Amino acid sequence: MFEHHKKPLIPRKAFYIRLLRSFFWSAIIVSVSLLIGILGYHFTEHLGWIDSLLNASMILGGMGPVDVLRTPTGKLFASFYALFSGLALLTIMSIVLAPVLHRFLHKFHLAEN
Repeated sequence: MFEHHKKPLIPRKAFYIRLLRSFFWSAIIVSVSLLIGILGYHFTEHLGWIDSLLNASMILGGMGPVDVLRTPTGKLFASFYALFSGLALLTIMSIVLAPVLHRFLHKFHLAEN
């Protein structure tokens, strides 16, 4: 996907386009993850849409749920959603940071030659 270490560094404009593409895909993953959480809380805990959004956002952001979970189904969903959110966070951060780290390492490698 990225240029080989023996190839020259891509121009800044191409790098910024690569960064925008990374942010775009990260935003897609965040949106889909948030949608999963909203729907899960709405249908398992019978929360309103705004409360479902709040709970999903807080778990996806790593803060934890706001409302007390009352149903066993809701508790199971929250457990799996929390595990999923941890993996989603790692995936999102790797997508965002990959172009920056690649460019840094590429520049560092070019400096060696």
